[in-house]
Amino acid sequence: MYAQRRHRYFALMGTCVTLFVLAWGVVRLWSVPAAVGMCLVAMVIPPLAAVVANRRGPDDRWWDDPSGDPQSDRWWDELDGRRPGSRETDQ
Repeated sequence: MYAQRRHRYFALMGTCVTLFVLAWGVVRLWSVPAAVGMCLVAMVIPPLAAVVANRRGPDDRWWDDPSGDPQSDRWWDELDGRRPGSRETDQ
């Protein structure tokens, strides 16, 4: 799952860089407004790529990740009704 998100991120960012390079390296010779339009489209891609890369799927159990604070983890385990220290065995 992680590799698929990473591939989508790099594809979107590669598209972004390609649009910038083509806009100012090639397209501006024929049409500056088209080059500006391409750059505007490319400007929207990085935030979209970040959202795609950080989106969690239904199989990602990010809420079960230990926080690093043993006291906090024990407290959350108690609230969840689990026995202490069971987070590592759930995976």
